[in-house]
Amino acid sequence: MMEIPPKRPVRFFNTTGPCRPWDHYMLPPADRLVGAQLDRYIRDQLYWVLHAPRQTGKTTFLQDWARKINAGGEAVACYVSLEACQGITDRAEAIRTISASICSSASISKLPIPKLPRDETEVLIKDTMQKWAEMVSPKPLIVFFDEADVLVGEPLISFLRQLRKGFADRGPGKFPISLALVGLRDLRDYITAAKDGVSPNPGSPFNIKSDSVFIPNFTKQDIAALFAQRTEETGQKITTEALEYVYELSWGQPWMVNSLFQRATMRVLREDDYQTVTYDHIHTARQQMVAARETHLDSLLERLREPKIRNVVESIMIGNIDPNITRYNRDIEFAIDIGLIKWNTETGFTIANPIYTEMFTRLLNSGYHDNMPPPSIWKWQKPDGKLDMDSLLKEFQRFWRRFSEIWEQKTDYTEAFPHLLLTAFLQRLTNSHGRIEHESAAGRGRMDIFVEYEGDKFIIEIKLLRSYDTPKEVLEEGLEQIAAYRDKAAPGAPAYLMIFDRRDEAKQKSWDERISWETEGEITVVRC
Repeated sequence: MMEIPPKRPVRFFNTTGPCRPWDHYMLPPADRLVGAQLDRYIRDQLYWVLHAPRQTGKTTFLQDWARKINAGGEAVACYVSLEACQGITDRAEAIRTISASICSSASISKLPIPKLPRDETEVLIKDTMQKWAEMVSPKPLIVFFDEADVLVGEPLISFLRQLRKGFADRGPGKFPISLALVGLRDLRDYITAAKDGVSPNPGSPFNIKSDSVFIPNFTKQDIAALFAQRTEETGQKITTEALEYVYELSWGQPWMVNSLFQRATMRVLREDDYQTVTYDHIHTARQQMVAARETHLDSLLERLREPKIRNVVESIMIGNIDPNITRYNRDIEFAIDIGLIKWNTETGFTIANPIYTEMFTRLLNSGYHDNMPPPSIWKWQKPDGKLDMDSLLKEFQRFWRRFSEIWEQKTDYTEAFPHLLLTAFLQRLTNSHGRIEHESAAGRGRMDIFVEYEGDKFIIEIKLLRSYDTPKEVLEEGLEQIAAYRDKAAPGAPAYLMIFDRRDEAKQKSWDERISWETEGEITVVRC
């Protein structure tokens, strides 16, 4: 069995690979599982499924639990990653690769290695697991297969069938008594995909699972408890405002929480500087994270190019009402399972957290942002260096008039084009001296934007005028919505209602008729 190293004098917040309690600050992994009955899975010899988005703590939990089981001495547990099977569609090759992964994991864990000839791939996994159980007897064997979702098609079906064949005879010295399959999504989704969209039935290859367990995001209490470990080790504290801001930015996504804490304590502040972490330190950490586009974020951003993801994200960005966007839609389930979006009764469907919203917007509007003229040619600053929002949005109207029709022809996100172009314009000017927050959700019919620049706050709301709307209805609804958002986000701040006319008939009008600037009480109405 592997020996557990001594604990470091000062640990750190980890963002690369599984957390290890002797090196990293971490919450008790087993406490975070929703619906799990871990002791029962072993006592009653059950097979089960664990699913959650990437970078939420699945591997950390599996390795931690395997160490605890092995330390107890009553059973033998091993963590096996199937990542090496990524992209393998040939059944025989995939089964041989799984067998090799089992042997490699056994070696790393200093367990007996169940090496067998790899000719009979139809029974290789079953035979390997049987031999392994014999080698560790009289103790029972427990196996955790991580990254099980890399298996597709025939390799997945063959793997599951071989496990099912051994399941009936499971027991010490015979076959693993308990086994977990772990990945991004529940197992039924992969079986459905492997069967060309046909849902699982009683004859499915893994109808022996007893449970599906999910790992949720951190709660506010979890985030505070995580940083409290650093306070205990170093004396470094964090303000309540900073903790609230971490939750506001991340909505508890574990990798993001650790990244913000790591940057604040090791980059924004020196590693040996234990002064109290404040809101400003977290804000700087957030800017660093967005600029760095780390691997975890990049892998999610690539998903935005997939048509099924584009349809979901675009509807959320523009606040569109689409009856096809339901929690029972496969594309929606997929987007939720991989952590791109979330749903709850209060907000409906939204992007998973504000940092993802900013990253998605920056990726989608990067072509516009990077090709805009330098800010120095526009009139947008007051003599004292403050932001002149009136002048800035009038500059945008001129920009929209000149470039929108050409640039729109080159976008995949046609419906969200006004939103993306305006946010690119704002980001181009406020990059280093301000911040922009976006708020949108499917069914709201708008996107709200909060801008802060050199201490001044501004509210912008984007509304689309479509063929089924009347200008009066959109105006009245927009005025009511922006007033409510301003009262919540920045009471008394200057507010601008941006209305983009997307009707076909609008394109027949001259630009002088389409572009206007007016006021409605305390709200400035900007038409494009």
